[in-house]
Amino acid sequence: MTPSDRDDAELEMEYPVDRGNWSGKLDFLLSCIGYCVGLGNVWRFPYRAYTNGGGAFLIPYFIMLAICGIPLFFMELSLGQFSSLGPLAVWKISPLFKGVGMGMLLIVALVAIYYNMIIAYVLFYLFASLTSSLPWEHCGNWWNTELCLDHHVIQSSNSVMPINISSTVSPSEEYWSRYVLHIQGSSGIGDPGQIRWKLCLCLLLAWAIVYLCILKGVKSSGKVVYFTATFPYLILIMLFIRGLTLDGAWIGVKFYLTPQFDHLLSSKVWIEAALQIFYSLGVGFGGLLTFASYNTFHQNIYRDTLIVTLGNAFTSILAGFAIFSVLGYMSKELGVPVDQVAKAGPGLAFVVYPQAMTMLPLSPFWSFLFFFMLLTLGLDSQVSFFCIVLVTFYTVLHYKNL
Repeated sequence: MTPSDRDDAELEMEYPVDRGNWSGKLDFLLSCIGYCVGLGNVWRFPYRAYTNGGGAFLIPYFIMLAICGIPLFFMELSLGQFSSLGPLAVWKISPLFKGVGMGMLLIVALVAIYYNMIIAYVLFYLFASLTSSLPWEHCGNWWNTELCLDHHVIQSSNSVMPINISSTVSPSEEYWSRYVLHIQGSSGIGDPGQIRWKLCLCLLLAWAIVYLCILKGVKSSGKVVYFTATFPYLILIMLFIRGLTLDGAWIGVKFYLTPQFDHLLSSKVWIEAALQIFYSLGVGFGGLLTFASYNTFHQNIYRDTLIVTLGNAFTSILAGFAIFSVLGYMSKELGVPVDQVAKAGPGLAFVVYPQAMTMLPLSPFWSFLFFFMLLTLGLDSQVSFFCIVLVTFYTVLHYKNL
């Protein structure tokens, strides 16, 4: 046996050929879309846009997309497709960067834990929407305080005498903090309080759903994304159309898109745009590298890169229209400026938007659609995270000399 034959034999033993591939090209594309398009597009981008220059924020956003997002996205896909290796083994090309793969796995493991808790919250609200009247629509429940004031009282009082909104609390906010999280009896992180068994069951259900989605590896996850990556767009478009038909919707849209070009002189806006690109596209997490490693060698990732990155940006902008059209309606109904009803992060998804749903006809129906959309968006990203973990375990068990 010649030295070259011996090297080929060792390489074959070290890298098994039965790793598998996507069952179709569309599986990979939809998995990437599901991985990138997630909860950050719905509650992070709209808020970041209007707090950092409104329509002017789109300038640094698209510049960062062009010079950072698209090149890094393409690089990660190329690395995974060329090597057909996961994030832990791929760095054999340069042992100096072996710690990068370990860092990716650590980050994904931490994110997967808290992301599943968000899915549990979404499931909690999803089940709570299956009623004739939303539980956070009115005050008077055992979890409400004397500061609680619902929008029906505000609407009837606007024509008589003004109410100081800043000194009151909405029913949806107390439902979130006092009923769902039950934080009124806790003095801090050192006093976690009693176990919320309803949330525990929702968390258990969230883990069970994720397990079923990845039961057969990329074969099953590739089929799941046919639904989870496409159905949110249908609901988002429905919410967008419904939002634009509401009275006062254009107040929110105008507030969302009004350019404030003086913000472009601040480095904070450019940093926020770069953070949004990195957070939304998911570069550096190892997910794109993992998905691309199951491609055939000649998959056209030039096309896939442009479809996913530009589609992700389009989804963020569309979500902004859907969210702020409803916030504009809330602003007119409550008689307060838009900046007093919009909040960042979970406050937008679990406080402001649920409150907006109570002002619409058939509010349980729209609430169910909204949280079902959040569920499918969250499952996309969560399944992707666990695919990375599965590939890593496969790598540890089957590859040598990592």
